[in-house]
Amino acid sequence: MSIVVWVDGSFVEPRERALSALDHGVTVGDGIFETCAVYGGQAFALTRHLRRLGRSAAGMGLPAPDEARIRDGVAQVLAAAGESAGRLRITVTGGFGPMGSGRDDGEETIVIAAGPASPGPTSRAVRSPWVRNERSAVAGLKTTSYAENVVALADAVARGGDEAILANTVGDLCEGTGANVLVEVGGELVTPPLSSGCLAGITRELLLEWAAEDGLPVREATLPFSVLDRLVPGPDGGASSGLGLALAGSVRNIQPVVSLDGVAVRAGELSLAARELFDRRRREHMDP
Repeated sequence: MSIVVWVDGSFVEPRERALSALDHGVTVGDGIFETCAVYGGQAFALTRHLRRLGRSAAGMGLPAPDEARIRDGVAQVLAAAGESAGRLRITVTGGFGPMGSGRDDGEETIVIAAGPASPGPTSRAVRSPWVRNERSAVAGLKTTSYAENVVALADAVARGGDEAILANTVGDLCEGTGANVLVEVGGELVTPPLSSGCLAGITRELLLEWAAEDGLPVREATLPFSVLDRLVPGPDGGASSGLGLALAGSVRNIQPVVSLDGVAVRAGELSLAARELFDRRRREHMDP
């Protein structure tokens, strides 16, 4: 299936030049976005994603996105893409602007695209040498200023991984480039709090809610980045200290990590249980 792209009310070819060269999302990354999984031609948790899109706009100082227009575009794109689509991306930029960081009062640009997705059941993670700035003006916002993530992920891929895991500036565990992190420690799955600078992931949010309802021990807590040292296998090849690691994201859902920095680690029992729980519950509710 080819990628289907809709820009400001019109379908365009994926490689067609459809934005102004001075769109502020292009020149300075002045924009926000959401990525949803697509199942059976429907976007999963679309209402929650649009709610977060609004929060990102407010945090960026952009006008509230036109939700009705976006929902109409999503419906058009998914109808054109058919049931083979696995991923939907909604991008909203500040529209036409100057070549610098200042803004004009231009109309927003909306881009909606759908395409295939084939996430695996597990992940191979790499510890990144760079950190997330939890005090950044855009910490916790899903913006199109993604250069840091591009560089960190490219480094991870070059070292045999498919995701990079970052600390924040004070040495606490934060997040991946496109995923939240869960560590299985002390009989619980622990995910860093939003104060760490991580994104308020929709999958993370749903897992916390669903785990509480189902009795799976998942909670927020601050962890040092060094906790990942305890995932290194011992002489017998098994992961030490009973720790496990998992990633949570809107297309990957819950992925137990089976390799860290190129060394095999055990997929934790709670990580596997969280994956099963999320897969079951998301099949029951398309827009929870």
